[in-house]
Amino acid sequence: MTWFYITTMEVQDSSALQKVTHFSIVLTTKDFNPEKYAAFSRILCRIYLKYGSPVKMMESYISVLTKGICQSEENGSFLSKDFDVRKAYLAGSIKDIISQFGMETVILYTAVMLKKRIVVYHPRIEAVQEFTRTLPALVWHRQDWSVLHSYVHLNDDELEALKMCPGYIAGFIESEVSNRLDLYDVYVNLAESEITISQQAKEAMTMGKLHKEIGQLIVQSAEDPDKSNSQVVKDISLKTKEILTNLASFTEVLCDGEKPSLNFEALKQKRFPPATENFLYHLAAAEQMLKI
Repeated sequence: MTWFYITTMEVQDSSALQKVTHFSIVLTTKDFNPEKYAAFSRILCRIYLKYGSPVKMMESYISVLTKGICQSEENGSFLSKDFDVRKAYLAGSIKDIISQFGMETVILYTAVMLKKRIVVYHPRIEAVQEFTRTLPALVWHRQDWSVLHSYVHLNDDELEALKMCPGYIAGFIESEVSNRLDLYDVYVNLAESEITISQQAKEAMTMGKLHKEIGQLIVQSAEDPDKSNSQVVKDISLKTKEILTNLASFTEVLCDGEKPSLNFEALKQKRFPPATENFLYHLAAAEQMLKI
């Protein structure tokens, strides 16, 4: 997974860049940390603005790469260790999402838990990126932001790459994506606050008593004015842990050194409501706990 961080700057007063009106710096990295690379890019932009040469920029870049720090009196200093990746994971507002979708947030929770394909549409790219970056926090135990494709265009190359992923959260600003039933299990029209479950995902996404319970917990936690976004994420995570512990009680280790796999008969014997049993079975598949 490669992330592209792009910072564009307008040139208003620079003796070094007299014929340039705008320029962009693109950083490619392996980690998801928008705030970190926005801060670093701003420093690199100011260096380029002053010297008009990529050489000075590269000196700072190599310094950060090797020492985790770059310092400059007029351009500011940058410390990699100031940007904990967990802060980036929690930077979005889970409370805003729950405020917008209420009990329907449990559909998003279920879709991310089951590693379904989620497509999010809004005409404004900032809205799409802010929303999509927050969704992986619903399954905090994975801490996996590689499922995030926050800005995808409706062109063949990008769509083919997207289709190679087993489950994803993909953002689009083209409304035509709603007609691309081959791309999603769950479609979120962010502009209209609507969530649609596709026909092929309806069976796996059947909602029942357990989902209602999870939904109520999510909403109650988010409505507590004393709780921060990170506390709401923690509440959801504790519920997830309880569900995974319950699921683990129906697993068995068939061979030494192998991961535990689901004993479907043991699950059936518990006589859960059909929707709960269905959810636990599909969750076992998402957590790679099914016998191959």
